[in-house]
Amino acid sequence: MCRFIRFGLIAMCTLLPLAGQQPAPTPIKLGTWTVSGSIRSRVENWQWFTPNSGDPGYTFMGNNLRLGISKQGKTFDWVFEFEAPILLNLPDNAVATGVQGQLGLGAGYYVANKKQQNVAGLFPKQVYTKVNNLFGNKASSVRIGRFEFQDGSEVTAKNATLGVIKRDRVHQRLIGPFVFTHVMRSFDGFHYVYNKPKINYTLIGAAPTRGVLQVDGWGWMKTAFAYASATGQLTPNKATNAEWRVFGIYYDDWRQILKADNRSAAARTADHGNVKIYTLGGHYVHVQETSAGTLDFMALGAGQFGKWGSLDQRSGMLDLEGGWQPKVLPKLKPWVRVGYYYGSGDGNPNDNKHGTFFQILPTARPFARFPFFDMMNNNDRFAMLTVRPHKKLTLKSEVHALRLANHNDLWYQGGGAYQPWTFGYQARTGGGARGLANLYDGSADFFVNAHLSATLYYGYAQGKSVIQAIYPKGTTGHLGYAELTYRF
Repeated sequence: MCRFIRFGLIAMCTLLPLAGQQPAPTPIKLGTWTVSGSIRSRVENWQWFTPNSGDPGYTFMGNNLRLGISKQGKTFDWVFEFEAPILLNLPDNAVATGVQGQLGLGAGYYVANKKQQNVAGLFPKQVYTKVNNLFGNKASSVRIGRFEFQDGSEVTAKNATLGVIKRDRVHQRLIGPFVFTHVMRSFDGFHYVYNKPKINYTLIGAAPTRGVLQVDGWGWMKTAFAYASATGQLTPNKATNAEWRVFGIYYDDWRQILKADNRSAAARTADHGNVKIYTLGGHYVHVQETSAGTLDFMALGAGQFGKWGSLDQRSGMLDLEGGWQPKVLPKLKPWVRVGYYYGSGDGNPNDNKHGTFFQILPTARPFARFPFFDMMNNNDRFAMLTVRPHKKLTLKSEVHALRLANHNDLWYQGGGAYQPWTFGYQARTGGGARGLANLYDGSADFFVNAHLSATLYYGYAQGKSVIQAIYPKGTTGHLGYAELTYRF
């Protein structure tokens, strides 16, 4: 435990002096073109649950450099952006035998990059043209090429509270660039938008690129999706702000690789069928100003059907959350939120149905800040506390009580396809148990100015019966990191 305390103190001493003001750089202009970019560096310290072999404790550094040039016009916008991920000191002994598997994300990076400890890449992150005023209609536009997308982000909220809830609790649950990883992903295809003041229609057809854990982000993987949504915002009075969205996703994965599910290895090996899943769902977020403070409520749900190889897909998820920003302690601006998440699991590995909710291509980390779990076969009861003692400092803590939704299913983690030969999700058997872990964490975000920010994070996982069955030698896990980001 002391090593993690020392890590946090060192990071805090390093980052606190950054709270001083610094002059904002002048935007870089090359004629009618604008140059922009970012540099993100993060030192991660992992202590995975204790395995029988391998080293669960390690520290590595991930860097991400992005440089782009863009031009906005009346009819056409142009974007050319390149990315260079650099990974240093990846752990070379963090993969255990058998079900214990990879011991944290550091091991995932190492395995995904041909077992190299120091590795870098360079590839186009976004290259697209946007056609404005499509068909002479100012409300219509389309992007064609390589771009980023986060489901749920179709409309920018005018209310600040609504915007934070959307950013932290709605965006990229099912489709996203996986921004927490040091490589991320993009999407190659088209992105059509019809945007009116009261409603937004979005239609996307795209293939995800490689990346996420591997530094090669160039190619495709024989996976694709179609996404359609309608989103509207409601402001019936000055005290009320709300947003609704309905969406549909079709996802097709025709890679001939081993799927992650609770069937026997022989059954999975024999199943070469595609994953063809339809997801229908929606969300509703409501913010209400009252004399007691700001109240909020969020509901998000989805159902799935289709084919999981030779099996029929039948699954679903539901997330219910509520929050309160009381008017007490105005200097701290507290915000308390509680919630309940359910993502279905499969109850019978020997029938013709697959009941595990499939998270598709998400950014898993906002909903699992210590990313040892995801939204698949998961029952999560949680509480969050955010305080803002200064306009440049946000402190946040979360508590999660995690259980498997179905004891006959597996413990899943991951963020979707990122290599042609890797399914994108890991699965471990819990031996019929349901209790996964209790997670306690805290973070500090420093916003020095519009260009420079820093983050500290520490998470402690107290493993329960599932983790005890897999890692009997030690059931506690830790993740701490310090991150610095500069944007221009």
